[in-house]
Amino acid sequence: MDVLFTIVIILAVLYGLLMLWYRYGWRHLSTFRSPVATCSGNTSVTVIIAARNEEKHLPFCLEAVAAQNYPAELLEIIVVNDHSTDRTAEIVEHFGSPNVKLMNLSDYLPEGKELNSYKKKAIEVAIEASTGDLIITTDADCVMNQHWVETIVCYYEQHGSKFIAAPVSFYRENCFFKVFQSLDFLSMQGITGATTHLRCGTMCNGANLAYEKKAFKDVGGFQGIDCIASGDDMLLMYKMYKAYPQGIGFVKHPHAIVRTLPAEDVASFMQQRIRWASKADKYEDKRLTLVLAFVYLWNAGLLGLFVAGFFHPVFWIWCIGLIVFKTVTELFFLWPVAKFFQKTRLLWQFFPAQFLHIPYILVAGWLGKFGSYEWKSRKVS
Repeated sequence: MDVLFTIVIILAVLYGLLMLWYRYGWRHLSTFRSPVATCSGNTSVTVIIAARNEEKHLPFCLEAVAAQNYPAELLEIIVVNDHSTDRTAEIVEHFGSPNVKLMNLSDYLPEGKELNSYKKKAIEVAIEASTGDLIITTDADCVMNQHWVETIVCYYEQHGSKFIAAPVSFYRENCFFKVFQSLDFLSMQGITGATTHLRCGTMCNGANLAYEKKAFKDVGGFQGIDCIASGDDMLLMYKMYKAYPQGIGFVKHPHAIVRTLPAEDVASFMQQRIRWASKADKYEDKRLTLVLAFVYLWNAGLLGLFVAGFFHPVFWIWCIGLIVFKTVTELFFLWPVAKFFQKTRLLWQFFPAQFLHIPYILVAGWLGKFGSYEWKSRKVS
């Protein structure tokens, strides 16, 4: 028991230092303040949306993308219908904007051909058909403000980044479970920005990415990672990072935020997080793998203390104390992140969320490594 206690205390100290390091990275990540008026407006852009059975969300996404304050002659929107069985394709066909184009993934796959990553294939065929020099990807359940494209383009033209990660946020958090998801996602976004600034890892989210089409082709696109079900974002980012170490950026600007909906129920939430966790051992970026393993051990240590309390109740006191410590250090990191996303009103629920966060980390991490999951009605092992 003493060995377990010593290990957990060491992990706690290291975790506190990690949170301070991330806070430093986020705070020193410059907010992009350049007015959009300085953009040349000469960059041609293709927005790619891979969609499968998204009739419920796609109309709102298309309306938001089509309403962008960006020259229409420079903006192309490609929706790739990934074998939908609902009205997804029909919605795109009847949308009524000349900028919006429909592609059916079934036209690019031999009959009976099955893939492990349909989304990567969808993005790949869209890029091949695209006319834009800058590719921006988002998801069919996302919405954004009218300055989204021009803000990303302005950042690209000023910084010359080959790969740009941009902020993503949940909205409509109308119950504790959705607030929990939003807070967890805020932490990931804060770490994404911090690690990009500190050059100590490669994190991003495919709901809001931009990269040069030429750079995508120069690194071989998804070649080498196309057999992995997930990872059209982070695995590609690392390929870009290896080719262009100084060419990775993060747009820290409110106009660049894309908003998406949290999962409606526990089952779909866990499927999503298991899918994310499933690529942990596929990362070539071992810095990220090391951090993920450390965070998993830290949460496992807290669970170990809780179990030890059944034999020596004093460990329950230490367990609660360390959960409070975990909460305080994470809040110290998360406050400026939540302020940027205008989510500080949610932080009062952060402590009770810990009692969901610890078991979810352990279960999702384990099943991501040793289990299988279902994504878009497809089972992946």
